[in-house]
Amino acid sequence: MFTEILIYCEKLSREFDTISPERKAVLNSLGCYIQQKIDTQKSINLLFVCTHNSRRSHFGQIWATVAATFFDIKNISTFSGGTESTRFNENAIAALISLGFEISSDIEIENSIFTVRFSENQAVSCFSKRYDNAANPTTNFATIMTCSDAEQNCPLIFGADERFGICYDDPKIFDESPLQKEKYLERCEQIALEMLFVFSNIKH
Repeated sequence: MFTEILIYCEKLSREFDTISPERKAVLNSLGCYIQQKIDTQKSINLLFVCTHNSRRSHFGQIWATVAATFFDIKNISTFSGGTESTRFNENAIAALISLGFEISSDIEIENSIFTVRFSENQAVSCFSKRYDNAANPTTNFATIMTCSDAEQNCPLIFGADERFGICYDDPKIFDESPLQKEKYLERCEQIALEMLFVFSNIKH
């Protein structure tokens, strides 16, 4: 893992007491699902969903992968999708780069596929797509709804074992404002903190 990201994860791992008991209860429900899969020696597939698959769902997908790696949890695959397809937002990308991720795209198109690298040989592939895109699982997965809009307007995702409402405020409302960078980093950190908390409790 890149040193900057490793240090960041170590820092956040000392701040779990900043998560409210109510929020921990929600996160622990996801942790129980993951633990059950590990205990029965089954693969773990996590699909993070928000409206546009451009910000929060990508943060969730990336940080769940990083958290699993940080705590040495094996057999985890992460995915993301939206109720509609747009593109991986440039402000979200900038926030991740500022934290030490190396992000590249082979082709400059409207909805590019980005490689988000967090170590020399570990990366997450990110591009905006609907939750039912062929790149996402159709069975044996949990859905994590990262925004209230998607939670309300996407009543059923076929094939999911379980569905968890772990919603986050959208940093999009601060686009082109003086608080833009701060709020994207704030949301990125919240999701990182909470994914690290989930995986910190997994026994393997």
